[in-house]
This record gives sequence, structure tokens and C-alpha cells, in this order.
Amino acid sequence: MELVDLSHVIEHGMTTYPGLPGPEVGVHLGFEESHATYDEGTEFTIGRITMVGNTGTYLDTPAHRHRGGWDTSELRLEQCVDLPAVVVDGDGRFGPAAFEGLELAGSAVLLRSGWDRHWRTDRYGDPDHPFLDDAGAAHLVDAGVALVGIDSVNIDDTRGGERPAHTRLLAAGIPVVEHLTRLDRLPATGARFTAVPAKVAGIATLPVRALARLP
Repeated sequence: MELVDLSHVIEHGMTTYPGLPGPEVGVHLGFEESHATYDEGTEFTIGRITMVGNTGTYLDTPAHRHRGGWDTSELRLEQCVDLPAVVVDGDGRFGPAAFEGLELAGSAVLLRSGWDRHWRTDRYGDPDHPFLDDAGAAHLVDAGVALVGIDSVNIDDTRGGERPAHTRLLAAGIPVVEHLTRLDRLPATGARFTAVPAKVAGIATLPVRALARLP
């Protein structure tokens, strides 16, 4: 079995989305400080991280967009674990034509644009990034997909204030995974996709360890 890690590394102070604060990664209890608690020869360290939910590679639940929507604590594993992956290529706007002839029901549709090559650069957050348009999102909802992911800075066009892809997908209970990477390692079909966040009540978006199992 070959597994491909599709997640970005979370590092202290990094920028995921322009305007959002970077994570603060540090130490709550160091090895030296732990000596006061444990017997000689036994030591531990406990890390600390402070971050917004939209950090690194993360999954959006309906509560991210819709008041009263369910959050990460209510995400069913069937919605994000071992899903058949359908990888769709594009370098700009993903509309209905990108999905013509594809069997999509119950799948994780992964939009592969190659935008992850700009990660940790100013270009990554450029508003002129690949995105899923409103008609494309409606097509995926009608097709009965299980999850949608993208290797870009946002699944929506961010040049305006509307977010139709988030609106449609999350209203339909379809999780969204943004900031994927290494989708170039996946075949168009045949891989199995998993992306699981921690189970936190009251949090709508959380980082995931996204991965694919190759056929």
C-alpha cells in the first residue's frame, strides 16, 4: 500500500490565507521543567499551539458558512474517510464542463490546479487563483459528491465578496478541504482519499492530515 501525504506542514508564524494570523507554536512544559514532577531519568515535553481554524490544509463544515450548520464534532467519518477520489485538472475556473462524463456520486472530487507550487510565497494568496465557480458547485451538489477539495488558496473566487462554492457545497452538507498539496501524485481515478479533523464542538474549520491511498 502506498500513501501520499496531501497536507502542508504547519509552522510557527506561517501565512495560510492573507489577513489571517499565523499559528504560534511553542512549549507549554519543557523537558527541564518536567524534572520537578517526575522521577530522575523520566522527562516529558508538552507543546502548545495557538491558531485560527483556517490554518494549513483544513476542512470546512457547514457551520463555517451557515448559522446553525453542523461543525467538526458532528462530521461523520463516512464523509471524509476512505472516499473514492476523482481528480479533475484545471488551471483557472472549474465549471460544469470540467466534470462532464465523470462518475462523481459518493466521491471526493479533488480539483488539481498546481497552485500549491506557490505555497509560502506572496503569489499563493493572489486573488487571481484557481477556483470552483457557482455553476460548477451546483453541478457537484446535483451529482451527489461526498467531499470537494482544492490545492488553491480558496475554493471560491476571492475577487469579490460572494462565496457561491462554499455556500452551495456547505448548504448541501458537503465538506470542503482547501490548501491541498501534491495532487500531482494521484491518478485521475482509483485512489482513496481521507482527511479527518479533530472532533471539537463549536469549531467549524480545522486542520486535517489529508492523504490518499494509491491503487
